[in-house]
Amino acid sequence: MARIFVEGWSPEYGAPLDPDEALAPAEGSVDTSIETDDWIPRDGVDDAVPRIAFVDGVRRVDARLTLDDPSGPVAGICGTFAVGAAVWDREGCRSWIAHERIGRWAVLAGGRSETFPVVGLEPPYDTTTTADTDPAGLIRTLHTKMRTAEGHVATAVAADSFVVADGPLNELARVPAVGSIKSHRVTYLPPERNAVVAALGPRQRTPLFTISEYRRYSWYVRLAHVQGGHAWSGIVRCEASGQLPAAEVIRLADRTAAVLPLVASEPHLDPRAPQNLVPIAALERQLRHRMGEPGLVYRARREAVHERMAS
Repeated sequence: MARIFVEGWSPEYGAPLDPDEALAPAEGSVDTSIETDDWIPRDGVDDAVPRIAFVDGVRRVDARLTLDDPSGPVAGICGTFAVGAAVWDREGCRSWIAHERIGRWAVLAGGRSETFPVVGLEPPYDTTTTADTDPAGLIRTLHTKMRTAEGHVATAVAADSFVVADGPLNELARVPAVGSIKSHRVTYLPPERNAVVAALGPRQRTPLFTISEYRRYSWYVRLAHVQGGHAWSGIVRCEASGQLPAAEVIRLADRTAAVLPLVASEPHLDPRAPQNLVPIAALERQLRHRMGEPGLVYRARREAVHERMAS
């Protein structure tokens, strides 16, 4: 009988293994021979990279909208996101937050385009539209805007830092960056290869594999053993651009297996431990502050809408 585990993650973050899609086989062509046919755990190699930039973004739905139209009400949302980078200078033993960017968007459903009233906020809301009419589609549009902004930040800091993005890579081409994915909604490997993932020790990784549909290299890393956890606890899936030479990606993969466990979080400090890296958690706190206090944002938005209706 299979054992059942209760995850410590808060539901709004999603679970390390998604209950609806957990470990369902992924569609598409996967090549597990890109690095080696000898599929065994591989030790990480710390090449003393001097500077690492951890890139992430946070978002918030500020309000639901309804556009009163003669043909019928049109749904929408107002949302805010903040993105940035937590830079770790390993040689100087210091860290800082850089390249913070704030975005505010009014997203309207059904392809409608209206200009949102000017609010007393910096930056103000821009307006975009989506063909989707369901609430999830509106939030996806906001999320895509945030991911694009993350990609721009990652490209900017990649000039002098090794980039680790929280989540899948976006807007990156031949940039030596790595995406670190905390949740495992699907499996990409055949069962015998999944057994290698479960067998990983801390600071070890699987060999590389490629996912043809995403045109990316990928590999799994164990950050730490989790007391009382399941076989995939403490595992992240990493990815890099398929436009990079394989030899360079192998070097990046070796580096991640050695370095990421150094900044893995602890369960008594972060419920998403160890996958939510310490620099990412610090960056998230700063970015949530930068988005503005929700009450102040709400009042500014309400006053702008009231003034527009009264004019």
